[in-house]
Amino acid sequence: MKQLHKIILAVSIGCSLASVGTVAYAQQPSSSTNQAAMSDGEIKKVDKDAGKLTIKHGELKNLGMPGMTMVFKVQDPAMLDKVKSGDKVRFVADKVGGALTVTAIEAAK
Repeated sequence: MKQLHKIILAVSIGCSLASVGTVAYAQQPSSSTNQAAMSDGEIKKVDKDAGKLTIKHGELKNLGMPGMTMVFKVQDPAMLDKVKSGDKVRFVADKVGGALTVTAIEAAK
């Protein structure tokens, strides 16, 4: 019986460590993962007071969303100073705290 408890404890710890590694990876994707998750878009509106961008975008594969125009929060308010209405961009959007949020943005090439 003692041996069974040790096995259950070892499996529980192993599962916990595996999930911790997965969570850490999901929160800090590599730059190649970031590039793969980037989507094309066009800035339609910059709302600095609300900390939001309206973007007409193509498919957001990482979120399973088709192309459309929608409003996103920005993870870093400095992003709002880097873009203006009409700019073509590549960006990463993800759910952060339950809200769709731009986590990276760059000028389209």
